[in-house]
Amino acid sequence: MKKLRVGVVGTGYLGKFHAEKYSQMDDVELVGIADSNRATAESISEKVGTRAYINHTDLIGRVDAVSIVVPTAAHFKISRDFLENDIDVLIEKPITETLREADELIAISEARGLIIQVGHLERFNPAILALKDIVKNPRFIESHRLGIFKERGTDVSVVLDLMIHDIDIISAFVRSDIKSIHAAGIPVITSRSDIANARLEFMNGAVANVTASRISTKNERKMRLFQQDSYISVDFANHEISVVRKKESEKDSIIPGMEIKQITFEKSDALKDELAAFVKAVTTREIPEVTGQVGRDALNVALNVMEQIDFSKKQFVSR
Repeated sequence: MKKLRVGVVGTGYLGKFHAEKYSQMDDVELVGIADSNRATAESISEKVGTRAYINHTDLIGRVDAVSIVVPTAAHFKISRDFLENDIDVLIEKPITETLREADELIAISEARGLIIQVGHLERFNPAILALKDIVKNPRFIESHRLGIFKERGTDVSVVLDLMIHDIDIISAFVRSDIKSIHAAGIPVITSRSDIANARLEFMNGAVANVTASRISTKNERKMRLFQQDSYISVDFANHEISVVRKKESEKDSIIPGMEIKQITFEKSDALKDELAAFVKAVTTREIPEVTGQVGRDALNVALNVMEQIDFSKKQFVSR
């Protein structure tokens, strides 16, 4: 069977892991990696046994598919270069900086029958996969995504860096348009918002309270979902789910009339699963789990949150 020829553009913190995972796949030939930093490109290429290129266009004509793992500002141009040359793309989140850019990439992919997969990694977390059979019609959701400060990702606000993960997950669970957004956020270390909170009110009556911070003293990724007759608590980092359900026979439970079920998962490699899903989508021409439109929808909400944060700041200053 002919191997899928894949390349990686951008070999920073996350890009090097893309290269490593691809190099270990039996059905993939990692043709090359591209990075404007020659020393970095050559160092990573030597480790994974492939060729290093300085310009991403050097991969065109050599690959069938590519991972684009560069700063967000470069997503659009680089992705367009590959799509216009009939190459399928996996774009790290957020898909682009603007909705116009996302729409153009989606239009190109649809016109040429190409695949765009967006790197919303949490979609491949085993806890999220398990929740598909548990979460039915959530009415209230609360999420906290806190991270220790790192330089990577600071080219965008914490909304596009971290919160967008939970925006994507929550939207997938609620399956309703958003009616209103109330948000606040402030820069602490960088020039962009480093901590933010958003209240999302959906047309079907569901409400989500979402907090993201990249200046925490610890890493924490948790979500709580409330629906009729049950409450679900998710610890993404530890792959644990607690489900509290109404059950009249449970007299001696911690919560009277409720049964508590703990679900624990073995640690998995979400990035490996994400890349394997991309390879499968490209090979079989199946629609990927996280399409360009899904990435665009998450970006739309995130940009609206950022607009509300800017509005709140202006209101505060004008007082």
